[in-house]
Amino acid sequence: MNLNVRLQTEQSPVGATPLLLIHGLFGSLDNLGIIARELKTEQPIIQVDVRNHGLSPRADEMTYRMMAQDMLDTLDEQAMTNVSVIGHSMGGKIAMMMTALAPERIKQLALLDIAPVDYHTRRHDAIFAAVNAVSDAGITARPLAAQTMRDYITEEGVIQFLLKSFHNGQWRFNVPALWNNYAAITGWENVPAWHHPALFIRGGNSPYLDDSHREALLSQFPLAKAHVIAGAGHWVHAEKPEAVLRALRRFFVV
Repeated sequence: MNLNVRLQTEQSPVGATPLLLIHGLFGSLDNLGIIARELKTEQPIIQVDVRNHGLSPRADEMTYRMMAQDMLDTLDEQAMTNVSVIGHSMGGKIAMMMTALAPERIKQLALLDIAPVDYHTRRHDAIFAAVNAVSDAGITARPLAAQTMRDYITEEGVIQFLLKSFHNGQWRFNVPALWNNYAAITGWENVPAWHHPALFIRGGNSPYLDDSHREALLSQFPLAKAHVIAGAGHWVHAEKPEAVLRALRRFFVV
């Protein structure tokens, strides 16, 4: 599947490794925009909408193998052979699965607040309830949508994040497909050990990546390094962008 993309290649040095940015659940290619804007003079940037998100095609299924293959198909369409990848949350799992399908094509990985594990938990039921309430009420205006969502979600930042995908009364993520595939999205199929550089950036206040995941992480990514951003939660790149960018710049070899 070829995905909707945004390319920023004109300002980067000749010969620099392209950098693929993959957003998380309920997101779009705009979500890693801060990183793209800051790094576009250092590496060619390709931002993508994951299947069932943004302006990319819809599909009933969305396993990590399928979503990783979407990335490879899209890179082929753009004539990009080798890339480094930054992925947040679900996007990080997609990036990690790419190493199983095409290990030779991935130079480096930076994973934002996600571990290669099956989480066995549901963290998004309130979000599903909120977005369905907006749709069921036939709401078209963002202020009214936000008001409705506050009955289900207490974090204003999460509401505003979701509303970035609300246009003319429609969600740009495929709510039924995300609901039906939720177990696969929170789950994980271990990948073969990938012996290349990987940086795992954790929000210090987030439960998604901690010491309990260390064994699983190192068995799949034995050269991994970890970096903790104090005072940040799961959306670490949005909450502490300068700290994340410093860690990325120290890590990436262009």
